[in-house]
Amino acid sequence: MSHSKTEIQQIILAGAERLLARADNSRSLGIEPIARRVQSTVEKHVLKNEPEPDSSVLHSFIDSLRADDLCLVLACEEGDQSAWNDLLEGYRATVRSASRTASSNDETAEDLAQSIWAELHGLKSREDGRPAGKLSYYSGAGSLGGWLRAVTGQLAIDRHRREARLIHTEEDGDFDRLARDVDNGPHVSSVLHTAASPEETLANNLASAAVTKALAQALTDLDDEDRLLMKLYYFDGLRLREAGAVLGVHEATASRRLARIHGEVRKRVEMLLVKEHGWTSDEATRSLSQVAENLQIEVQPLLAQKDSPETSQAGSETLAV
Repeated sequence: MSHSKTEIQQIILAGAERLLARADNSRSLGIEPIARRVQSTVEKHVLKNEPEPDSSVLHSFIDSLRADDLCLVLACEEGDQSAWNDLLEGYRATVRSASRTASSNDETAEDLAQSIWAELHGLKSREDGRPAGKLSYYSGAGSLGGWLRAVTGQLAIDRHRREARLIHTEEDGDFDRLARDVDNGPHVSSVLHTAASPEETLANNLASAAVTKALAQALTDLDDEDRLLMKLYYFDGLRLREAGAVLGVHEATASRRLARIHGEVRKRVEMLLVKEHGWTSDEATRSLSQVAENLQIEVQPLLAQKDSPETSQAGSETLAV
């Protein structure tokens, strides 16, 4: 069923009111700035591809927007210094980690990170005196952390391709699509689907690099016996009964131990993504499985016992985390 422009605006306003109500910290914002941003986001991500969407598509999309992230960004745009402090405190590690991944050395990474904050705040001002930085392009259609990593990746590309940008991200919303797709997974409506751009591919590679590093660390941190069980089962082709016999335990015990190891590795990877790579806990939980689906890593050497000559007999296999 199609809707008139007035009906669509009413749906958007009602959705904006719901968004403001479900924010844990609304930053004392009124409905007007929320409604404006929701309006532009709906136009960019929904109406551009489907001018007459079903009301359920509109409601579902608006309710998928990140309420607290969006309120934080809008408060920063309104000149709320406490919001800026929260943004810096909450995402400094995220930007620093993404900058290190995209840079060849620490000096370049630090310069890139500083440039990101300048881009976000904006060197220009709008007519009302508020900053006019890249934060004005954040729509809430995906996590703020994921969007910031994509912004960092884009700026790194721009620095290496000074002649011209590959894509006008402000118009096409690639940052938003990247963050949304990583967070929400395959259930997103086909109305919102867009083919991956080079920028999205880069940002996905940055995320995969972080997962790869964290997984490598988690595997090398395993006890020797746990690492040996993983190697026997995944790379030497032994059944659990046979692997258990090597370790001197019953098949059922080996099975329980393997399940425990899987859980510990996943928790360790999530912890490392948060602590060392600047991901939020929510991002790590939501994104880890999806990133791991396309992750290729030489894990056999990591599973061999430390200092074992078997390390050199490596095969390769993808380990789902």
